Amino acid sequence: MTARWSDPGCVTVAEGVHRIPLQMPSDGLRAINVYALETDSGIALVDGGWRRPGTYDEFATALAAIGRQPAEVHDIYVTHVHRDHYTFAVELRRRHGARIHLGSAERPGLLAVGALGSNVPESSLRELLRAGAADLATAVRSDTLDEPFEPLDWELPDSWMDAGPLAVPEHRLVAVHTPGHTKGHMVFHDLDRGLTFTGDHVLPTITPSIGFELGDWDLPLGRYLRSLETMLDDRDRTVLPAHGETGIGLHQRVGALLAHHDRRLEATRAVVSEAGPCTGAAVACRLPWTRRDTPFAELGTFDRMIAVCETLAHLDVAVDRGTVNVVSRDGIDLFSVR
Repeated sequence: MTARWSDPGCVTVAEGVHRIPLQMPSDGLRAINVYALETDSGIALVDGGWRRPGTYDEFATALAAIGRQPAEVHDIYVTHVHRDHYTFAVELRRRHGARIHLGSAERPGLLAVGALGSNVPESSLRELLRAGAADLATAVRSDTLDEPFEPLDWELPDSWMDAGPLAVPEHRLVAVHTPGHTKGHMVFHDLDRGLTFTGDHVLPTITPSIGFELGDWDLPLGRYLRSLETMLDDRDRTVLPAHGETGIGLHQRVGALLAHHDRRLEATRAVVSEAGPCTGAAVACRLPWTRRDTPFAELGTFDRMIAVCETLAHLDVAVDRGTVNVVSRDGIDLFSVR
């Protein structure tokens, strides 16, 4: 059987850089790539993984393939605060004292998670109400309210990162702020090896969700598109993504993502033009979803929430660009073509 990118193990992608897929529970993404960087004092990680009962043993087995062990991890550079990237980092710090570094613009979102004390995506539910999808918001709240929540998973990092060079021995890394997926998302360029650790900002076969975090909704797709464009301002590198295979060129994939969103904006505007004044939820129902063009009605509850919020993100950009008009009635936005 052909190996899949998500199969457990340890894959060397460059001298001193190893990809470790850590499994994710009940998630369509299957795994997250954690990258182990060998240094003169042990191991630094890019991203931490999702803490679950078997993650530590899985991680230890993977490191053993290169003669290393979890106690050697001294620093963890987390691209953003989603639980599949952050929560296992906290466990490694608790067990072995590893230092955690997170983008400074993630601070409000992380504090909000701790204050909320649950997995309910309150900010996304607020956007569902704006989109005219109150029933969906109720369903999502019901589905997530009883999910296990561990406050210790969301302890603060040891340092808040800003854009600029990182002090990683044997690796000349530079952090770049790339808001959109979350407000504080970071990618890391390896200046010597021609690599970019892209987190969820640039994925090889799918597009990341936009603005899925607690906090204000501040034109997240507009921020994401600008962040993508900054990736074209520097030299081309090889993408090391958080989910999926490595190997694709950064500029090639960024170009494809920008083209995808141009097409999506056009398709979104076309639905508004045909349907007349309509809600974000009504537009989402008329668009295909995923790489398989799945009808909206066939998506699960959580994915329908993501779809409606992503539709709103495209509609908000269209309004910002002046190609779509919006009026608000009783807290629900209605979109029409100018």
